Amino acid sequence: MTDDSTKIPVRIKRVRGGGNPLPHYMTHHAAGMDLYADLAADVVLRPGERFLVTTGIAIALPAGYEAQVRPRSGLALRHGIALVNSPGTIDADYRGEIGVIVINHGIDPFTIKSGERIAQLVVAQVCRALLVEVNDLDETRRGDGGFGHTGR
Repeated sequence: MTDDSTKIPVRIKRVRGGGNPLPHYMTHHAAGMDLYADLAADVVLRPGERFLVTTGIAIALPAGYEAQVRPRSGLALRHGIALVNSPGTIDADYRGEIGVIVINHGIDPFTIKSGERIAQLVVAQVCRALLVEVNDLDETRRGDGGFGHTGR
């Protein structure tokens, strides 16, 4: 069970004073909060088209955290709507409006309306790597086997 002691504070600002709900978790154990489209007018996305959907919000993450923008599975299944750069990363020092780059992989036009749940926002802790240049890497069973190397 998640209680307030496991939550980190994230400041959020409405950039246009819109009336959409703020992102929130839809169920008790949800990992992602729903993001809402904040548009001046409906947008019709034809098959193959992509569009930057504005959300009307900006956030201030604490150092050591990121927010990941991820697709909504229902939109993907029912309409073929996906995110072009999934997951999108919001760094702790970004203060601009959150945008969601959507693409229509479906066969029919899809209308995006203001107030529609368009993506999910997952806040995660970040571990930064310290790269150490070496001449050789340790051997593994997989070695340099790439895409599809492990079979089905």
